[in-house]
Amino acid sequence: MPIKKKYPKIVISGYIGFDNFGDEAIFDVLCQNLKKNNAQITAISSNPQKTASLHKIKTCKTFNILSIIFAIANSDALISGGGSILQDKTSLKSLIYYLFIILLAKVFNKKIIIFAQGIGPITNRIGRLLTKFILKFAHQITVRDEKSLFLLRGWGICAKLQPDPAFNLELPPYSPQNRVGIQLRAWKYLNEPFLKVLSDEIIQNFSDKEILIFSFQDSQDFEICKDFQTRLLIKNPMIKTKIIKNDSPLNIQENMKTLEYLIAMRFHACLLAIKFGIKTLAINYDEKVEKLSLDAQIPYINLDKPKELNYKISTLKSLKTSTIFEYATTKKFDFTEMNELLFGDNC
Repeated sequence: MPIKKKYPKIVISGYIGFDNFGDEAIFDVLCQNLKKNNAQITAISSNPQKTASLHKIKTCKTFNILSIIFAIANSDALISGGGSILQDKTSLKSLIYYLFIILLAKVFNKKIIIFAQGIGPITNRIGRLLTKFILKFAHQITVRDEKSLFLLRGWGICAKLQPDPAFNLELPPYSPQNRVGIQLRAWKYLNEPFLKVLSDEIIQNFSDKEILIFSFQDSQDFEICKDFQTRLLIKNPMIKTKIIKNDSPLNIQENMKTLEYLIAMRFHACLLAIKFGIKTLAINYDEKVEKLSLDAQIPYINLDKPKELNYKISTLKSLKTSTIFEYATTKKFDFTEMNELLFGDNC
C-alpha cells in the first residue's frame, strides 16, 4: 500500500489584511511558493474573509487568540514575516504581539522561520531583551537589510541577508504611455515647502502628461494624494490627474506598468517601478528607501532639501530604462533553504 504524502501545515503571521501594497506583495510571493509545495496555509489576518478569498487559504483573525493557538497547535511550522513587524516604532504592543505568536510556536515545538524581516528599531529595553530572547528559538532567519543582519549578529543570532521577496513578483509586461506617477504617504516630515516645490516641478516638467497619483495604503496615503491632486489642479486646471487607490495589488501593477516616470516615497513603490524598468526618483523618508536607491543607482531626494528637486528631476530624465531593469533581474529571494527546512524531500 503506497504511503500517503503528508503536506505540511503552515501558519503565517505578519502585517496581513491591512491593505498595504508592499506587505501584501510579500505575502502573495510567500503563498505562491508554499502552494507550489502543496502546503496547507493558515494566515493570521486583520481581514480574514478578504485574505481567504484572495489567496484561497485558511485564515484566523489577528486578535482571536483561541483560533491562533488552535492553528499553531495543529501546524508543522510558523512563518513570521515578512516586512518590518519586529519593531516598536509602531508601538510596543505591536512588537509584543508578534513576539507572542513566535513564542506560541516554541511552546508547541513547531518549526519557526523568521521570513524576510527588517528588525527594529526597538528602543524599549524590555522589548529588545524579549526580541533577542525569542528570536533565538528560530530555526531559520532571513532579513532584507544589512542593519538587521548586523543587529542580530551582535546578539549572537545567525541570519541570512536576502533581497526583498517582492522582487519575485510576476508582473504584466511594461507598456509605457504618456504618464508620470507620484506616490506619497502621510509622514511627519512631508512638509509644506517640499509639497509646494514638488507640485511646481511637476507642473513645469510634466504638464503635457497624465499624472497618476498612487495610494499604496489608502488609510495612510489617500488624503495626502487628494491634497496633492488639488495642488496640481490649482496651479494648472488643464492638467490631467487621476488617483489610483489600492483596490487590489493587480490594479496598482496595471496602472504602474504604463508610467514613463515615477516619483515615490514608499519602498515598495520604488521597488515595483524598478522591476518594470521605470525611471524613478525616490523621496527619501526612510533609510531603506535610500539604500534601495543607492543599490539601483536611481536618484533620491531628501525631504529637507526641496530646492534640489529641479536637479534631481533632470537626473531622473537621463536614466536608462534598460539599466534599471537589469538591476532588478539580479535580485531574487532564494527559497531553497526555507523549502528544504519545511518540505525536505517533497520540495
